[in-house]
Amino acid sequence: QVHLVESGGGSVQPGGALRLSCAASGITYTKFYMAWFRQAPGKEREGVALIYMNGDFTNYDDSVKGRFTISQDNAKNTAYLQMNNLKPEDTATYYCATTQFLRELWTRPVAYRDWGQGTEVTVSS
Repeated sequence: QVHLVESGGGSVQPGGALRLSCAASGITYTKFYMAWFRQAPGKEREGVALIYMNGDFTNYDDSVKGRFTISQDNAKNTAYLQMNNLKPEDTATYYCATTQFLRELWTRPVAYRDWGQGTEVTVSS
């Protein structure tokens, strides 16, 4: 059974930075997709960044391009989300999700089978 654990959330001022981690365990296949989503109160869950683990592919939502960077440590089955120049509108609970095969648009939550419990990010002055 796949188990995802996010960490690294917290509170920062606008313009600050945070680094989120998502450690995956129980995955038996080598290559898979890992995505970061976020959900603000009263809003739908939205895809933020995608990485193909043990591959060479990333993608980002337009709202975070140039500010967020997704990366991987394959030996640890861990993905990271470096978030720079944070804005108040980045405030949300951030989730990581995985799927072995991507059969839907990557930004759609239904494309992913396994989810972490979430970590909160608050950007406020």
